[in-house]
Amino acid sequence: MVCMALILDKNAVRESLPMKEAISAVEDGFRLIKTAVVPQRLPIKIERYNAVFLYMPAYVGGVDALVVKEVSVHPDNLQKGLPTVRGTVLLNNPSDGSLLAILDGGSLTAIRTGATTGVATKYLARRDATNLGMFGCGAQAKTQLEAVACVRGIRRAKVYDINHAAARDFAVEMSRSLGIDVQVKESPEEILKGADIIVTATTSRTPVFNGSSVEPGTHINGIGSHTPDAREIDTDTIKRSRLIVDSRDACLREAGDIIIPIGEGAITERHIKADLGEVVSGECEGRTSDEEITVFKSVGLALEDAVAALRAYKIAMEKGLGKKIEF
Repeated sequence: MVCMALILDKNAVRESLPMKEAISAVEDGFRLIKTAVVPQRLPIKIERYNAVFLYMPAYVGGVDALVVKEVSVHPDNLQKGLPTVRGTVLLNNPSDGSLLAILDGGSLTAIRTGATTGVATKYLARRDATNLGMFGCGAQAKTQLEAVACVRGIRRAKVYDINHAAARDFAVEMSRSLGIDVQVKESPEEILKGADIIVTATTSRTPVFNGSSVEPGTHINGIGSHTPDAREIDTDTIKRSRLIVDSRDACLREAGDIIIPIGEGAITERHIKADLGEVVSGECEGRTSDEEITVFKSVGLALEDAVAALRAYKIAMEKGLGKKIEF
């Protein structure tokens, strides 16, 4: 029997998965996370190229989404003018095993990572949050800013990147595309001052700001670091915060932002208050006061890819996007 699969390149993925749809899909996914099958991702590090390849399967039974994603992370690509993150997602029909779609993994990863931050911000940031501070101005930062703007009335965004040219280009592009005031700042301290929401979307292996300068009531989304020996958020910030994660198990294996403070004896595993799925489902509280500092730490879950890929596939089929091929 001939199998017809839909090919969605980066442009088709973006067209078929608007951020509001992605946030809705990811929120549904976290609500269903307890019945999902999300095996530990398989990493292959290639020191020669300062690269890591990740293989990530997931099945979300509540919506019948089954995927496997192969994604590579090459931090040195920034200096070559190449994408830091590349990947491919295979979406299958769980009822008969047929291949439904092949999606560009780089664009899907950026969108679903932004959407996850959007979900976390929806539940953890103060309702009156209007000022965003952004560390890192790469490809991931665009969808981060877009997602936060979808769930909060952002009026101003301050951005910082060690690559000043990238920061300036980012500010111009995002000011135009989102219609908000995006300003480039010269220091981390300027980003923290007056920020209601902070996003760290960098490739840094060491903390990008001093936790003692984080103001009460701030919500922080940490999405850049994903290995045990790297972190964007320092111990002081983690100690001061109410800590929510995408997955306890995954973060205790992979998130240096949490593993390092535990190794220092500054916190224990009990400092993690909840998984995001527990907050979304109402099992655990998110933010408990306007003065509380909240941190959402994400290492990325294939569950997010599964629900986002399925939503993109359905919208693409409705709109006639992509290209069908025979297998």
